[in-house]
Amino acid sequence: MRILNRQYRGVDRTTDVLSFPQIAHSSQLSALGSQQFVLGDIVINLHKAKRQAAEYGLTVNEEFKKLLIHGLLHLIDYDHEKNRCHKKRMEKKEKELLDAIKQNPLTTQGVLSIINP
Repeated sequence: MRILNRQYRGVDRTTDVLSFPQIAHSSQLSALGSQQFVLGDIVINLHKAKRQAAEYGLTVNEEFKKLLIHGLLHLIDYDHEKNRCHKKRMEKKEKELLDAIKQNPLTTQGVLSIINP
């Protein structure tokens, strides 16, 4: 993960999640309409996720969900590193999505039906 972070972001340290968008800007998403497309790739550092879960008092599954949502938001142009306003906006959306998942947990089959109807 450190190699990927250095190669693609110029940051020489490990990280918990990296996102690689296939679409340059979220403004291009609306132009795609209802077509199916790939937003991009999300790479999650499972070793770091396990450490962070223990550190934050979460299960590994809960931390994995957090990182997946974080990576997904990066794929649609959320960026907490731009400034404080963007950080708060992203944190708010992460919380909304995590709360939605807690209220309506999906089974693996449910997730697969959403991904591939």
